[in-house]
Amino acid sequence: MSQGDVDFQDLMGKVTPLSRGKNKADLSRQRRDTPSEAQLVRRESAMASDEDSNFLSDDFVDLVVPHDPFEYRRDGIQTGVLERLRHGGYAPEARLHLLKRPLAECRRELFSFIREAHEHELRCVLIVHGRGREIDSPPNVLRSYLAKWLCQFEEVQAYVSAQPAHGGLGATYVMLRKSERARARNRERQQKRRG
Repeated sequence: MSQGDVDFQDLMGKVTPLSRGKNKADLSRQRRDTPSEAQLVRRESAMASDEDSNFLSDDFVDLVVPHDPFEYRRDGIQTGVLERLRHGGYAPEARLHLLKRPLAECRRELFSFIREAHEHELRCVLIVHGRGREIDSPPNVLRSYLAKWLCQFEEVQAYVSAQPAHGGLGATYVMLRKSERARARNRERQQKRRG
């Protein structure tokens, strides 16, 4: 062995090899199946603060016709944006499944989902809600509330019924407005191009 060569044993030093049967993780400490008291208190507190700020109305709603597609766009949104959304031209960046859930839970979940999606600067999301055959079926009641609720969000620019590949009339594409951070980045990029 030359001076440049180093012996493997010298490099390893006092490392001892694992003995047979000891090369597995110790699973004797099982993970808790139930949340701790502190976790329950934090969860309750988070739900209460969400509920306090949740402005979505669960008052009476006019029921929509089950076989009619959704379509809504806020004033100032170009028809081309709505057309592209309708044809699935914006890939959904997140999905929310509300199938077979109680209405109160759907209200909470939708509120949190839209707020989080906007906070994470998502532009297009998909909400899967189902649709019933009868006007007063639970999926169609949820669909009717969804149409009402989505209009109540300032973050929602437009929404339309999804393409068949994403659930058709049982799902809705939602276009969210850009956050202030995203708008500032766009302005900065445009100024760099001009300058």
